[in-house]
Amino acid sequence: MSMEWTPNLSTGVVWQDRQHKELFSKVNALLTAIDAGIGQKEVIKLLDFLDEYFVVHFEAEEQAMNLCDYPDTVAHLTAHTNFIDEMSRLRAEAADNVTHELVVHTQLKVADWFVNHIANIDKRLGEYILKAEKRRKGRG
Repeated sequence: MSMEWTPNLSTGVVWQDRQHKELFSKVNALLTAIDAGIGQKEVIKLLDFLDEYFVVHFEAEEQAMNLCDYPDTVAHLTAHTNFIDEMSRLRAEAADNVTHELVVHTQLKVADWFVNHIANIDKRLGEYILKAEKRRKGRG
């Protein structure tokens, strides 16, 4: 089982798409590990990566929202906060005992949330950023 990057997930914002593809790569590494039977060790590595990378990614999106006065900033940031809270819960569970069920649960949470977040929320943000960039270029 793996997540596949498809063109319909592209937001059209180069830096955002590049970061999303990197996240897909890391999640797919976890899925490969699960298929190979070594996913229990890999879940900690994935959580470490996600802790660091999602902070960078979410901060970049927040800066972009602020720069273009994105009207749905609060809802978007709430989605990020909810994901971070879920990851904290998963990390706490993993610190106690990394079971196969936890590995699968982590994979499902991350994959489902991430694909749905990109397809719905980030695509709207990307469209808004691109329109804001066109407006700025039109003025200058």
